[in-house]
Amino acid sequence: MKELLKVAITGPESTGKSLLSETLANHYKTVFTKEYAREYLDKTKGKYSLGDLKIMATEQFKRQHFDVKRANRVYFADTEMIVFKVWHEVKYGYVPNWLKDMLLKQKFDLYLLCDTDIPWVYDPLREHPEQRDFLMEKYKATFSEYKLSYELISGKNIRRIKDAINCIEKLIL
Repeated sequence: MKELLKVAITGPESTGKSLLSETLANHYKTVFTKEYAREYLDKTKGKYSLGDLKIMATEQFKRQHFDVKRANRVYFADTEMIVFKVWHEVKYGYVPNWLKDMLLKQKFDLYLLCDTDIPWVYDPLREHPEQRDFLMEKYKATFSEYKLSYELISGKNIRRIKDAINCIEKLIL
């Protein structure tokens, strides 16, 4: 195994990314980087503009860089630059060069793509309850575009967690 295994938890909104990230970090007794966009949007009551996406992505990237230094064997990121790429593309119709550059600079050993097979849960910060499958296709297209491999994490509750652990354990061994 590499010295530190870096795992990104990604996918459309309301697919259990935050819960999975925290659960996996607890399981492996390590740290994870929380989704900064949620913290930011809580302060703005969900309102944001084009420039805010850059602020959120930059801070997420910075926090990940800091947290990875504190990790123990495995590091988890709840959200990463693919989320911002899909978000920017869907909301504003394009992906800026600064975001493409950040996406290329992030280095994860494993991407866990959370499936849309669990119910969407209302949250005032979520925007696309009816577009989850469309968004999932955008994620898959991004993985293909950037030639990144991923593992699809499906199922409810403990099955989802076990599937994620199995993917991680394969890399550890």
